[in-house]
Amino acid sequence: MHNRKVKLFILIPDGVSLRNFAYTSFYKIAIDRGHEVVFWNNTPFDLEAFGFSQERIIKPKLHWLTTILKSARLRVELDCFGKRTQDPVYKSYVFPLSRSGWKNGLKAFLISLAVFFLNSEKGLAWLRKMIPILEQRTAYYKACKTILKQHQPDLVYCCSQRSVMAIAPLQAAKSLGIHTGCFVYSWDNLPKATLDVTADYYHVWSNHMKLELLFYYPFVESNQVVVTGTPQFEPHYNTDILQTKEMFYQENNLNLGVTYLCYSGDDVTTSPKDPLYLRDVAKAIRYLNTKGHTLGLIFRRCPVDFTNRYDAVIEAYNDVIVPIQPIWKKLGGAWDTILPLPEDVTLLSNLALHTAAVINLGSSMVFDFAIHQKPCLYMNYNYFNDANVPEQGVYVYDYVHFRSKPTDAVVIWLNHPNDIATSIAALLEHPHPTVSAANLWYEKINEHPANFASTRIWDSIETIIKI
Repeated sequence: MHNRKVKLFILIPDGVSLRNFAYTSFYKIAIDRGHEVVFWNNTPFDLEAFGFSQERIIKPKLHWLTTILKSARLRVELDCFGKRTQDPVYKSYVFPLSRSGWKNGLKAFLISLAVFFLNSEKGLAWLRKMIPILEQRTAYYKACKTILKQHQPDLVYCCSQRSVMAIAPLQAAKSLGIHTGCFVYSWDNLPKATLDVTADYYHVWSNHMKLELLFYYPFVESNQVVVTGTPQFEPHYNTDILQTKEMFYQENNLNLGVTYLCYSGDDVTTSPKDPLYLRDVAKAIRYLNTKGHTLGLIFRRCPVDFTNRYDAVIEAYNDVIVPIQPIWKKLGGAWDTILPLPEDVTLLSNLALHTAAVINLGSSMVFDFAIHQKPCLYMNYNYFNDANVPEQGVYVYDYVHFRSKPTDAVVIWLNHPNDIATSIAALLEHPHPTVSAANLWYEKINEHPANFASTRIWDSIETIIKI
């Protein structure tokens, strides 16, 4: 027990944050240490139904100029990153503006105008200063301030640095002298200019990420950044939720005589032709089964992809593909209103434990499976041409976060559909050397021991509060 109880307001802007901070050991550690946690909930999910204390954010509304300046800031920032590094990769993070309809057309015009006049380090500094000022003029900011005065937490902790909706609550906390903290929630975020909020302290996955944060955002001081690791992978180490193979197979209607691989789907933006990859893998497995193997393919779609784009492939290869849906709930139209249920944490851990490998396009699932000593196969060809003819290489592997790989041998590269069957057969014959390389990569991008991330976050919070 510590000297006094900490009251922590955890700002939950989306489903990923919910998974990281409500469904891991983070909450249990808080209770064990005698602290009080209130989830400041900006999702449509009712956290009280799961036994958590929550304060709802009611109808948050940004200043009308914030969205325009935020989009301009992102473009200017990426341009500045490119100039600082003389690296063209940052241009690939910029997506075209939507101009359909007069409202989008006007918005795109205003963003382009702001970029034209403010495209410099000086302009970037002005944008970064202006956005919080605008948010402090909103009714949303005033409402946040009222809630904070009422609850008087010791610290407001934002679970995602890329939530523009979190600016007003954090600014309100700062105005009242309340400590603020922020978690950088994904391994690829910082080079993409996604630091939408500023806080007194930042928690990052690794020393590698800390150096990135200080490089891209020179206004952040080294003593503001604490390396904690991410709670994201903690459930894999929780033996209480790991099932026996028999139990997992029975629960998901799998055949005990079959060895399954996992195909992990990507979102539509990252992998628009993803169903063709699923088809190619299913075709290779079907071929291997004619050669004496007994294989199946579990398909786990991207949790925020509710499209029917895979249906035809699943139907055509129903002798091979078994879909196991992520246990997420769709409560709205936007990606951040699709929220995980606690059961999905268990499902993913057991999926990694009881399948032979994971196959996908450039996802961090490589680390989920490396924890269970399972290899990852990355699709390394594309169907970007109209004829749907495979061409080697995918642009996502040029992104900055892939440069953290200690070696190219961290995954098995599938450079052509014809490589798939051979690669799968080889990994089934003997333990694959890429697993140890993948674990080295995992240790580089996430502080180890990885199952103590929540503990390190709480240690840092207690240091900030000085208890």
